[in-house]
Amino acid sequence: MAVKVEELLTAEINQPARYLGNELGATHKPWDAASVRWVLTYPEVYEVGASNLGHIILYNILNAGPRQLCDRAYLPAADLAAKLRSTKTPLFAVESRRSLTEFDILGFSLSYELGATNILEMLDLAGIPLTWQERATNPQNGQMPLIFAGGQTATSNPEPYADFFDFIALGDGEELLPEIGLILAEGKTNNLSREALLLDLAQIPGVYVPQFYDMAADGSVHPNRPQVPQRILRRVATPIPAYSIGLVPYVQTVHDRLTVEIRRGCTRGCRFCQPGMLTRPARDVEPQQVVEAIEQGMQATGHSEFSLLSLSCSDYLALPAVGMEIKNRLKDKNISLSLPSQRVDRFDDNIADILGGTRQGGLTFAPEAGTQRMRDIVNKGLTNEELLRGVKTAVDRGWDKIKLYFMIGLPGETDFDVLGIAETVRWLHRECRINGRRGLTFNLTISNFTPKPHTPFQWHSVSTAEFSRKQKLLKEEFRGMRGVKVNYTDVRISAMEDFVGRGDRRLAAVVRRAWELGAGMDAWWESLDQAYKAWTQAIDESGLTWKYRQVESGEWNLFEKEEEHDTDADTDTRMNLTAGAGTGALPQPAGAGTGAPPLLDQPLPWDHLDTGIDKNWLKIDLQKALEAATVPDCSFEGCSRCGVCGTDFGHNVVVDALPIPEFAGEFVPNTERKQRVRVWFGKVGDMALVGHLDLIRLFDRVVRRADLPISFTGGFHPNPRISLANALPLGVTSTGEIADFELTESIDIESFREKLAAKLPENIPIYKVESIDLKAPSANQLLEAAEYVITVALGGSLTENGELDHENSAPVSVAPDANWEAWVKTIVETEAFWRVHTTKSGKTKDVNLRDRLHKLELVEHKPDSSTSARGATSEGRAVLRFTGSCRSDGNLLKPEHIVFMLEQVSQQEIQLLQVERSQLILGYG
Repeated sequence: MAVKVEELLTAEINQPARYLGNELGATHKPWDAASVRWVLTYPEVYEVGASNLGHIILYNILNAGPRQLCDRAYLPAADLAAKLRSTKTPLFAVESRRSLTEFDILGFSLSYELGATNILEMLDLAGIPLTWQERATNPQNGQMPLIFAGGQTATSNPEPYADFFDFIALGDGEELLPEIGLILAEGKTNNLSREALLLDLAQIPGVYVPQFYDMAADGSVHPNRPQVPQRILRRVATPIPAYSIGLVPYVQTVHDRLTVEIRRGCTRGCRFCQPGMLTRPARDVEPQQVVEAIEQGMQATGHSEFSLLSLSCSDYLALPAVGMEIKNRLKDKNISLSLPSQRVDRFDDNIADILGGTRQGGLTFAPEAGTQRMRDIVNKGLTNEELLRGVKTAVDRGWDKIKLYFMIGLPGETDFDVLGIAETVRWLHRECRINGRRGLTFNLTISNFTPKPHTPFQWHSVSTAEFSRKQKLLKEEFRGMRGVKVNYTDVRISAMEDFVGRGDRRLAAVVRRAWELGAGMDAWWESLDQAYKAWTQAIDESGLTWKYRQVESGEWNLFEKEEEHDTDADTDTRMNLTAGAGTGALPQPAGAGTGAPPLLDQPLPWDHLDTGIDKNWLKIDLQKALEAATVPDCSFEGCSRCGVCGTDFGHNVVVDALPIPEFAGEFVPNTERKQRVRVWFGKVGDMALVGHLDLIRLFDRVVRRADLPISFTGGFHPNPRISLANALPLGVTSTGEIADFELTESIDIESFREKLAAKLPENIPIYKVESIDLKAPSANQLLEAAEYVITVALGGSLTENGELDHENSAPVSVAPDANWEAWVKTIVETEAFWRVHTTKSGKTKDVNLRDRLHKLELVEHKPDSSTSARGATSEGRAVLRFTGSCRSDGNLLKPEHIVFMLEQVSQQEIQLLQVERSQLILGYG
């Protein structure tokens, strides 16, 4: 049964359009025709989840399957979450608006160590038991959906979260999820029990069912039955760009653009980088597929920006050619390209060419470390000369703001290396100074290194005390340095990431208790102290404080400086693994000599996951790190023998560099104005919940999709000449909105109407279209008044409710038994209703609202039992129509002002139940 979402999305709910499920690209499949019903449940707010590329791709793939239905759900913001709980309404999927418990399977994206608390929040809001154990013993076990997780963190180490999921999907999901869907359909047909169904799923490579595995005393994980594999394989799939074209949200999202993947996987071999290890081998997408997906996607979505996605875009050798081809094809569309963080050593004029344009975005590089020695230890593969050349190229090509990422706390790091970050920035400033131009600004992010599973540094132990000390060193060094803004990651967040990310199943109790104490992911950004307190309290209550103290103080260090044996020795480059050990020795645990296995041979909570990376290779690469030896990128040089390439995971697929097409020129905004078209339209149904700025963005995209010849403004940031007469308040419906469109060529009015209507949402109907003289004032300039129809109801005596406003009371009196008709008449006959108005600048002035009221009439009124039940009088509801000032200079009469006047004459609380703007009235002089 569908949840009555429209009753939940009242005025106090912020950004209600994110819960509507009616975006362009949303798929509404018949419920009864589906054999398997999925929900992709993203444990973040809509603005984050709806723009996540993996979320969009899997949603499109599942809905492309026969008899498979895929809906979506997102973490509700705090206001809606509170309302769901207060009204005892379960969390719902946005398209079908059905409770999550009505589906067969819920899939959560787990891409961050601390994100599991949001998953528990969503399960709780949905009324679903939090653990697989509780679901198995629940009386409604047969009706409970299967709960699974995928994503980077789930693939890396799912053990801290194993109790919460029926299964984990490891690796790429494009092929894995449809296979799961087939098994689910077969299981439903055969009426399999939950356990039998999970046993069938466990036979699929890439599916890990935690309840079929037990944790040993040392934290390692082993099967508890013979029917499941000893190790579970990570799945690998080939990117398919066509599935990237999908949702176009009405609200502005975090990544408000079309995103297409050009390369999956990275073989650079940075020793700190988990994604680079977990996504091997590297797979380049065929350039023609990329170009076609972008060209078709921009037309289908109406976006004005696109992004090419990869862990290292510049390692896609065809990037300059592909970027230039797309730029040439879309040169008349005012389209811009953005790229994520790039390899500074590959940034050159060819890449700068495809990024330039009318809206030059920012640049982000990640040197990671401040000295050459540290960059070699982490196998960054970047020299000082390459760093300088890349930054100089950016400055020469017009960029004056560059973002740089660095890390502190890396294995083998000394204070000299830490201070090297500041020295590197100082050196870049000095070398890249250009006379006669605004100074170069660096925005730095200094993050704290946290070791990750499946990397050569997975055995390293960090110290949060050292993080704090090194941050202090840098703050002193950067003090007074001009042209630099520095952001530091909070040490407490890093500590929790490390503690949870490399934990075992004992941490499930910690995660659950932290959620109970209010430690949702958003809490880290809104109240870090509160979130940290919740996590530490949860750790204390779970009896794991001793383990967390190891994170605070550092349990061990893979790198230890040798004692100085010679005053001429270069102590900055001498390291070993344990005190007293010679350079190159493998590390021993604190309890060495007690019979325990050496540190690198101890079992790890994630050893049962087969990611393709050979654990012995990680040990060998760690040894190379001790020697500050680098390993080449196996996509372009010799194989490093990491263990990935083979039958199960495939091989590197590298597309060679292509000839770069001749540049066809930058976008030149066509500012010609040959025709102005005025459109009268409505905003009805759920489109009333789309805000004004979102509506402007919607019209921009609609015009692009309709391929209408819109004129642009000039300047550095050309915008389409689309002007709405007046902003409609959120939640208000209308049948009388007006918009002006200025075109670069004359077009038949009926043709314009047909093209525009074909791309507009159904609940934005067009009523009238006219051609207007270009020299005539705009609708906004002509606007004089607006007509509204409002529904109001009585809510009781103002005196009883303590809401009588004596200061603003009108000098009128009405008999206690007066009715709506008398109140309306009194307002019409009264000369003044004074109210204090506060301007945007904060100044106050007295305003006579009556001067702004042109007409007021009672349309109908009737007793209303629902309002009487709340203490209202027998007068019930009334429908009023009024016309009032609505001018661009701020002279407005709002529906709230009519309520104010009614309260003054009735001395009753008046509730505003519904508002519709029936027309905007233009004054043509």
